[in-house]
Amino acid sequence: MKLRRILLGMVAAAMIPAAVHAADPVAIGTFSDWQAVTFEENGKTGCYITSRPIKEEGQYSQRGRTYVLVTHRPKDGSFDVVSIVAGYTYKEGSSVTVTIDDRDFTLFTHKDTAWAVDDDADRQLVAAMKSGNRMIVKGVSTRGTNTTDTYSLKGFTRAYNAIGEVCKR
Repeated sequence: MKLRRILLGMVAAAMIPAAVHAADPVAIGTFSDWQAVTFEENGKTGCYITSRPIKEEGQYSQRGRTYVLVTHRPKDGSFDVVSIVAGYTYKEGSSVTVTIDDRDFTLFTHKDTAWAVDDDADRQLVAAMKSGNRMIVKGVSTRGTNTTDTYSLKGFTRAYNAIGEVCKR
């Protein structure tokens, strides 16, 4: 099961830049700290919500763009896929800890992205994000730099519901 998830994660990681930078992404709306977007990819409609950290901590000299996505690709039967892009390459074999209020989740890493281990873990993360106030993401880079990113979950549920209207199950 984990190997399947890793392979799906690698495929999805390759698709994130396409989704985030789709030729004609259409904004559904901004909901406090979250944005909802729809996009076309290989003739299929997809949707995602995204947010950037409200606080980034770590002893780094350079770091790329950091964000979290929750993606739906209804034609592929894919919903609630949580991915966290670090803005650096994660240390090989490392994991990421996500804390939502007082609940911890462990995500696996591949290159610059962290993923939940399976669909059930994605659903649990999304449920926690809906009821939570803030999300803290802790990771480590290939250089051994520890980072802590804090995300606001204000507007998450409204943004999530908005993509649910466009990308229905």
